[in-house]
Amino acid sequence: MFVGLGVALPMAAQAAEGCEVDYTVQNQWPGGFTANVNVTNLGDAIDGWELSWTFPSGQQVTQAWNATVTASGGQTTATDAGYNASIASDASVGFGFNGSWSGGNAEPTDFTLNGVLCTGGVEQPTDPTTTTPPPTGDTDAMATVEAMQPGWNLGNSLDSVGADETAWGNPRITQSLIHNVAAQGYNSIRIPITWDNHQGSAPDYTIDPAYLDRVEEVVNWALAEDLYVLINIHHDSWIWAADMQSNHDQVVARFNSIWTDVADRFTDASPKLLFESLNEPQFNNVDDATAHGLLDELNTSFHQIVRDSGGNNATRVLVLPTLFTNAGQTHLDALTDTITALDDPNLAATVHYYGFWPFSVNIAGYTTFNDEVRQDIIDNFDRVHNEFVAAGIPVIIGEFGLLGFDQHTGTIEQGEMLKFFEFVGYYARQKNLTLQIWDNGQHFDRTAFEWHDPELFAMLEANRTTRSSTASSDQVFVEAAGAVADATLTLDPNGNTFEGLRNGDTELTEGTDYTVSGDQLTIKAATITDLVGSGEYGVRADLYADFSDGAPWRISVVSYDAPTVQAASGTTSGFAIPTRFRGDQLATMEAVYADGSGNAGPQNWTPYKEFSHTFEPDYDAGTITLTPEFFAEVTDGKQVTLTFHFWSGETLTYTITKSGTSVTGSTG
Repeated sequence: MFVGLGVALPMAAQAAEGCEVDYTVQNQWPGGFTANVNVTNLGDAIDGWELSWTFPSGQQVTQAWNATVTASGGQTTATDAGYNASIASDASVGFGFNGSWSGGNAEPTDFTLNGVLCTGGVEQPTDPTTTTPPPTGDTDAMATVEAMQPGWNLGNSLDSVGADETAWGNPRITQSLIHNVAAQGYNSIRIPITWDNHQGSAPDYTIDPAYLDRVEEVVNWALAEDLYVLINIHHDSWIWAADMQSNHDQVVARFNSIWTDVADRFTDASPKLLFESLNEPQFNNVDDATAHGLLDELNTSFHQIVRDSGGNNATRVLVLPTLFTNAGQTHLDALTDTITALDDPNLAATVHYYGFWPFSVNIAGYTTFNDEVRQDIIDNFDRVHNEFVAAGIPVIIGEFGLLGFDQHTGTIEQGEMLKFFEFVGYYARQKNLTLQIWDNGQHFDRTAFEWHDPELFAMLEANRTTRSSTASSDQVFVEAAGAVADATLTLDPNGNTFEGLRNGDTELTEGTDYTVSGDQLTIKAATITDLVGSGEYGVRADLYADFSDGAPWRISVVSYDAPTVQAASGTTSGFAIPTRFRGDQLATMEAVYADGSGNAGPQNWTPYKEFSHTFEPDYDAGTITLTPEFFAEVTDGKQVTLTFHFWSGETLTYTITKSGTSVTGSTG
């Protein structure tokens, strides 16, 4: 089980009477090492344990398993993982970790178990070590934000631009929805709010009382579910606030009026309600240095209005964004300047994260969760941790997800998408960042209260405390017209142990149906033949690789033959290429001019076009459609060669020519 670095759960552990610790460095390399720790309880049985020590050479734990490890000052603390909380008299429990070192890697010698020094003898117990639940927001911003993990966004509802909260297609918010969100294990809810259509005219810009009543109703439903709640000014950021440079006084007046009315309405609300000054702040026709100054003015005004309103607002945790809620270093530094000047311990910072852009929209050939995509997560989270968390300022990743989901959730291949979410959840825990997933209705059904993608939710749920294992792919393609061979996948256990492979609920037999050698999982040809059966195209079986912890990894066995396309004619409003997918799935598309003059279509810096934005497969209809956005940037009369890349490894070429609004296409 991989629990990793994280926040220790509230616990009242029994004091130990005596203990012994065996600390062993198993492997060491320049800058890093692996250690195992075995703890023996020499006194009466205990239920719930914390082991604390100080590294003599300043080492740091970077990963852990079978325990949750935190660090405060120079002290490191390992807390039980729940399932191993009980230690009987004279029994032992073990955990391990990876660490970093520089200069020296001397072993710690003084360990305390639940407050008792582990000397190898039995002592009288001291007062039990206890931790209290995190404060509700009035005194400790860091603990409040930690307690908000994990979080969920009620997107495209109260933030909709239109007559009411249903303007963007979501149903009216119900108390049952909020109850069911809490039942999914979420500890916080971000409620984005657009005020533009519900604000009166100058000079007062008073919020419509009925709209403010509705906001308060939804907020109170969430507070009644014991959720932390974050409300903000949302799409107003680009509707009118972006004109602050050219329309300064009006923008400031509207902004101040909103926060005056909101602060007054929620003066006595629970401290579990947080305010976020402005979503994704942006300013038209200015450079970043000027924009930083404008945002500083708004954040400072927001802070003064709320604090001066008194009541619980005097200490309520207030959340300040970077410019664009971007984690670029200059934006982080500018917000640090604002927070330093405000000199308020109950402030938090917020940024958003939608991944490495080419991967997040599936463009430029970034179809897989590769090292570059992973490094982008590391770089962004490291920067915000080093800038804020290390300085005692908590961070909320107020929105995270993949930009391709704006088109639909199939823009990114399922397994590669799951790897992204797995690593984001893991690394956010390492850096003590609170995540709030963006959901505009594409994830959690707001009337059926079910997840549209249960696999994604299983990954998110496991990520709250541990890691899930993955593999090089979640698909094994078997050519129906060809000979069946063994299929080998590379496992990425992420600290877990492989436990077996099953077909649904039926366990497969290691050695007969599959073999495992190191990180190589090989599914036998005979097993694949049985699973494929008659050879009908499509997914013939879903196998599940089970590990010692986390969500299982699904491996679909897919029967296919090479896809084919047909000649067609149509228009630029949506040109559909007849396609026999024959069980295969489209990964990406290249578009280049046949005369070698360059790349065709939008974003012509790359031949690989953006999935869904420029082309879209429809497996049921048997078509690949090229969009009007694609043809808008294709030269009239010039032949374009398309290359379709499929997940099986197959490729197809197709040529098209646009003439006005007419399009013709042919194979080859």
